[in-house]
Amino acid sequence: MGTEALKLELIDWLSKLNDDETIAYLKLLKDSKVSNVDWWNDISEHRKTGIERGLKDVDAGRVTSHDEVKKKYGL
Repeated sequence: MGTEALKLELIDWLSKLNDDETIAYLKLLKDSKVSNVDWWNDISEHRKTGIERGLKDVDAGRVTSHDEVKKKYGL
């Protein structure tokens, strides 16, 4: 999928999004790119815990490659 098509898909998804937490997170992410503020300091402890858990999974080798996932779901 090209960049422009991906942007349109994201715009469509965002326009229908009703999850205030996700919208706030996306705003933080956007603002951190502009102001060079570290978004880590502004996300919830719940999100930090999830990210840290994911990083531990990577370190422990508990990962599935992109190609494997695509094959599993017929993509």
